[in-house]
Amino acid sequence: MTRIRAALAFFLAAAPLLAQAPGSPQGPAGAGRQLSRATFAGGCFWCMEPPFEALDGVVSVTSGYTGGSKENPTYVEVSSGRTGHTEAVQVVYEPAKISYERLLDVYWRNVDPTDRTGQFCDRGSQYRPAIFVHDDTQRRLAEASKVALGKTKPFAAPVVVEIVPASAFWPAEEYHQRYHSKNPIRYKYYRAGCGRDARLRELWGDAK
Repeated sequence: MTRIRAALAFFLAAAPLLAQAPGSPQGPAGAGRQLSRATFAGGCFWCMEPPFEALDGVVSVTSGYTGGSKENPTYVEVSSGRTGHTEAVQVVYEPAKISYERLLDVYWRNVDPTDRTGQFCDRGSQYRPAIFVHDDTQRRLAEASKVALGKTKPFAAPVVVEIVPASAFWPAEEYHQRYHSKNPIRYKYYRAGCGRDARLRELWGDAK
């Protein structure tokens, strides 16, 4: 399935893209608002954009690469697993409208917290899940949420997602941004074929 996704990405890189949907949260942030950043890795970044975009108080969600050593890596380089990066999304949000704790709650319920070596059908370090914290407050809240999840989780396996300091975040190529809106049919085909929703239902049930 990872090869199918790579083939789709290659095709779309060379093909004209559909116009971005009106009202997209990818637009510039309004002046005068206090904004913060949060960075999450949960496997395929195509699938991590929609849950955060739907939240009131989120200004933008950008797919990209982080956690590696190479500057400005490409999708092909990251997909090789040799750069050390993982696919991630960077969320710009307005703390006056939405809390970091709420973002964490959405994150947990859109990943498989029991799998540290990839997510769903995508395997390898480039798909490893992680919470990249930008300051001590985010670290404290992320660690507290992980401990709380370990006590209340509806599944038996341990929670193994790492919480690590944020590092350079490199936005992915434009054809990856808002993939679910630009290519809804291909996105649904990939998501279903990867078994993401089936596994999330297995893990979270109605809590998803």
